[in-house]
Order: sequence, then C-alpha cells, then structure tokens
Amino acid sequence: MNTPTTDTIIELITFYSVQVIAALIILFFGRWLAQHLARLLGRMMERHKVDPTLVHFTEPLSYYTLLVMVVIAAAGQIGINTTSFLTIVGAAGLAIALALKDSLSNFSAGIMLVLFRPFKVGDIVTVAGGVTAQVQQITLFSTNLCTADNQLVIVPNNKIVSDTITNINAKDTRRIDLTVKLRSSANIAKAKQILDQLLIEDSRILKDPAPLIAVSDIGENTITMVVRPWVKSEMYWDVRFELTEKIKTSFDTTCIWMNSLPQDGPLVKEDPAIA
Repeated sequence: MNTPTTDTIIELITFYSVQVIAALIILFFGRWLAQHLARLLGRMMERHKVDPTLVHFTEPLSYYTLLVMVVIAAAGQIGINTTSFLTIVGAAGLAIALALKDSLSNFSAGIMLVLFRPFKVGDIVTVAGGVTAQVQQITLFSTNLCTADNQLVIVPNNKIVSDTITNINAKDTRRIDLTVKLRSSANIAKAKQILDQLLIEDSRILKDPAPLIAVSDIGENTITMVVRPWVKSEMYWDVRFELTEKIKTSFDTTCIWMNSLPQDGPLVKEDPAIA
C-alpha cells in the first residue's frame, strides 16, 4: 500500500478546498438568486393584477423550489453523486413526511384553497367552526385572519378545508333580517306603514330585490313581524344598526310597543332562523 506523499495530500486538500469553496459560492449566490427571482415573480404577478392570494402562495413556493435546485447543484460540485443524493433526500423526505403529516396536510389544504378559491384576501369569512374575520393572508400552511376587534387569528389550512366555509361578502348584496315584537292588539297596518316609511327614507336600502315586511307569528300576547331589506354588502352593519334604532324610536313615538314585554329581551333583534 502506497503511503500518500506530502505533495499528494496538499494536492487533494487544494482540489477539495476549491470544490468546497465553489460549492459554498453556488449555495450562497444561488440562495440570493432564488430570493430575488421569487420576489421578481411576485412583483410581476402583482403588476398583472393577479389575485393576492395566489401571489402570497406562489412566491414562497417558488423560492423553496429554487433553493432545492441550488442545494443539489452545490452537492454535485463537491463530488456527491446527485442520483444517490436525490435517493437519500427522497428517503429522508419520506421520513420527514411521516413525522410532519399534519404540516403536509396543511400544505395540501393550502394548495386547495389557492386552486378552488372559496375566498380571497380581503373577504370576510366564517371558518373553523365559527371564527368570523377578514382574510389577511393565505400562506403555505395557515391562513391569517383579522377579527372586527383587530385580533390576529392564525388558522391551519387543514381546519379550514375540513369544515364549512361561509364567505360573507362573496356576493354584492346582503339581506338584513330583523324581528319586531308587538302587543297582540297592535295595529298591524300602522306598524307596517311605519316600517315601510323607514325603509323608503333610507337610500342605502335597495329597491330590487324589494324589502319584505310581514307577520311571521301570532302568539298569545305578542305579534312577531319580520323586516328584511336588502343592502350592499359593505353597508350591512351600518344600515342594520341604524335601522334597529330607528324602529325602536318610531314605535316608541307611536306607542305600538307592548308595555309588558320582558325587560331582559331585545325588542328588535336579528331573525333567529337566519343567525
């Protein structure tokens, strides 16, 4: 067996040092290039008015894809057989996939959200068993929501996909559903006249579809009426709150309210059949 000479050792060290340095250059430059290409792709998509949901999802996905290619190129530079390397990476990936199956489930759910687009950034949704908030961002593994009181809610994508999704402002218009309780001897025609006038006076209430004012139930001591006007989705809460107050004020003035109504219950409320 030949003992390596000093010159041979120096030669090997020099050769592999150059290879390692070249691999490091590929790694660092490739990472920098992957970041910039991913950002460039994101800016191009924004410039062409692509849905922000798709932009937020595509940019990190393209970055990680390019990064994997850079790592493979760096490994090949230092003499690692890329075929064997890919086999090892594949086996390691399978082991990681089994260990992180929940994360991969969230990832695949994120792809479904982007492909089927049940909602987009800016929509107000009810997801994951009752969380109602505005969509801020859809990432690879989770969706960021902002509630009406400005709380950030991060929901795993899998929980969203596996449950019912309600997109509250997917349509341009929404119906306000209120119930009004009157005394049993109240003048229904007069009550309908007052309610109809309130709806006519509010320019935000749509004429088509026409609003509905009707008696929904007659009890032993009360008459229940429903008021169902249509408004633009973005005006829903403003109109609902103001209309509720106007109904109370108008009925107080005309003394239509039943004096013996329970004090702990609302006189005007959202229709329980719709809520």
